[in-house]
Amino acid sequence: MQNALLLGSAIFFELIATSSLKASDGFTRALPAGMTVVGYAASFYLLSLTLKRMEVSVVYAIWSGAGTALMAVVGYFVFAEQLPPLKLASIALIVLGVVGLNLAGKSAGG
Repeated sequence: MQNALLLGSAIFFELIATSSLKASDGFTRALPAGMTVVGYAASFYLLSLTLKRMEVSVVYAIWSGAGTALMAVVGYFVFAEQLPPLKLASIALIVLGVVGLNLAGKSAGG
């Protein structure tokens, strides 16, 4: 449970950082630029704590895959980006890949 909380928090801060990066307008807006730096620092710190307890292949796949999929949703709702069928299908494949890596790790005794 603690692993999931650490990893979930790392993903959350990565989403905040990436959203702030977009809002910083090329680092020309101070508050979003600062939030970007703090968000990525927090995300990587929490990611490093997670890696003490879990396999890097699983942690990175979940962190990057969930971050990518959730960022597409944030982009849709916050930045009015499009989610055409091909993009949705591609996100679904990312999610399936993350689930597959988790299942493979558990079946191998990880």
